[in-house]
Amino acid sequence: MAAAIALSVAFGASVFGPAVFGPAVAGEVTAERLLHAAREPRNWLTHHGSYAAHRFSALEEIHRGNVSRLRLAFTYELADPGQGGIWEHGGLEGTPLAEDGRLYITTGWGRVYKLDVREGRPLLEWRYSARFDRDHIARIACCGVVNRGAALFRGKVFYAALDGKLRALAKAGGREVWAVQLADPAAGETLTGAPLIVKGLAVAGVSGGEFGIRGWIAAVDAESGRERWRTHTVPAPGEPGHQTWRDGHGAWKTGGGPAWVTGSYDPELDLIYWGVGNPAPNWDNAYRPGDNLFTDSLVALDPDSGAIRWHYQYTPNDPFDFDGVNEHILIDAATGDTGAGRTVKLAVHADRNGFVYALERTSGRFVWGIPYVDRLNWTRGLDPQSGRPLDYDPALDVQTYSAGAAPRRGAGEAFHCPALMGGKNWFPASYNPGTGLLYIPAIESCGGLLAATTEPRDYRPRHLFTGGAATQPERWTGSLTAVDVATGSIAAKRRYPLPLLGGTLSTAGGLVFFAHGDGAVVAVDAWTLAELWRYETGVGVNAPPISYAAGGKQYIAILAGKGGAVHQWFRGAAPHLADLPGGSTLYVFSL
Repeated sequence: MAAAIALSVAFGASVFGPAVFGPAVAGEVTAERLLHAAREPRNWLTHHGSYAAHRFSALEEIHRGNVSRLRLAFTYELADPGQGGIWEHGGLEGTPLAEDGRLYITTGWGRVYKLDVREGRPLLEWRYSARFDRDHIARIACCGVVNRGAALFRGKVFYAALDGKLRALAKAGGREVWAVQLADPAAGETLTGAPLIVKGLAVAGVSGGEFGIRGWIAAVDAESGRERWRTHTVPAPGEPGHQTWRDGHGAWKTGGGPAWVTGSYDPELDLIYWGVGNPAPNWDNAYRPGDNLFTDSLVALDPDSGAIRWHYQYTPNDPFDFDGVNEHILIDAATGDTGAGRTVKLAVHADRNGFVYALERTSGRFVWGIPYVDRLNWTRGLDPQSGRPLDYDPALDVQTYSAGAAPRRGAGEAFHCPALMGGKNWFPASYNPGTGLLYIPAIESCGGLLAATTEPRDYRPRHLFTGGAATQPERWTGSLTAVDVATGSIAAKRRYPLPLLGGTLSTAGGLVFFAHGDGAVVAVDAWTLAELWRYETGVGVNAPPISYAAGGKQYIAILAGKGGAVHQWFRGAAPHLADLPGGSTLYVFSL
């Protein structure tokens, strides 16, 4: 591990004090407001709360001393549980947006709601429903009928739906202003993530890595809907990184690399940070020898052109399905190894492979990395200089990693920890600049994998292209881990009987909010992680909470409605979750 880090002023953090609600802001969501979203703690203007992706609220009316009095303020039924394809119902994984007393909510089946909540109760202003063939689209929705949220900019609401269209709706009235077909469902592509608005562009990444797509991130002009650039995450011949695909049958064409979790942005460096997912086929890495860039990587993109300025790969030639898509949280700190007082710009990332990383976001230099899960057997650790897995062999085109952990052709079942859903899946972590701690919701898991001998003829559009199979995993549990960003060490950890499937929110009130998979919404102490408050929704929860203020009062909001891969594919790993009702409801709490 590199030298310890001393915490400095966090990028994007608000300076919270007595005026915690801030002034009421009327008018458009402009580029200036997005740049300084953390200065409006009463609002939640972007998917991760700010470009820095802290998912931190400077509101402190609700705090450790009074959170036990938190009560249900209201609910709102979203009526989106409809069946389609193999999916029993749509799921809710979205992050609501809050602006000046209005909430903007998306559902798995492509509905968008605008609610007026200024008076502490929900009044529907409008609802928009995307129209597409549910059965057809749901068959290529690998991991659930889900949508993770919207974006706001200059009188429009932007969201991307499963049918592959990025839409712009009028903020007043909800009419469709334009729609552009970014993803191609005929090739197994869908859209599930919230767009990121940067410099007048709506940026979105594709889903569908399990279907042998060739991944990409694209930017659309927010005013006209015209596509401005598209960067493929699997390079073609002649493009930088193509040399890391060393087969003779064109594996890059179906190489995966989806980008379905919303990125972050540093306006000073003018770089977008976006995580890239698994290579395809998932488990037969002998089909795609080489490191397989830019899969399982962080790519730093020029927002004007989409050019990749630098990258960092977490799991080369990945045979485990350890997507690198999870959010990258931007934190400024001072390190002891580069001169006293020098501020280093970090991108901090809890990867599915079970390690949390800190990278210097100007260059991708590895700073530190530690495991955040209890069991991790696929490698002995990380190289303290490069962050590469210690069991990575640069002389090999097909990585084997630790003996018995990686699936191999003809080798029988491999047993690896964490299991294929990862130590942390897409469920976002949060960072509190006051405590200096990162709060990671985790799945504590192990499971089995079998690799098949894949041939080019095995690829068929809109069919799973996984190169093997997952066997019944062990029963999974969960944990919440607080990582000290200053030292690269674990400050606190709590273990739970069920995996955490929804994401965390940290607040200036010294609290961390999240939900258990069985529907319990909780608040814990930001230092000790001791539980201070609980509310039982009775349905599965797969979404992260937010905080906003209206009428001088602070609220906590979360969507409740199970969905996604865990409930569908891993019922044996979390059997109690399989019996929960689906649900499709917004829950809002206040004092």
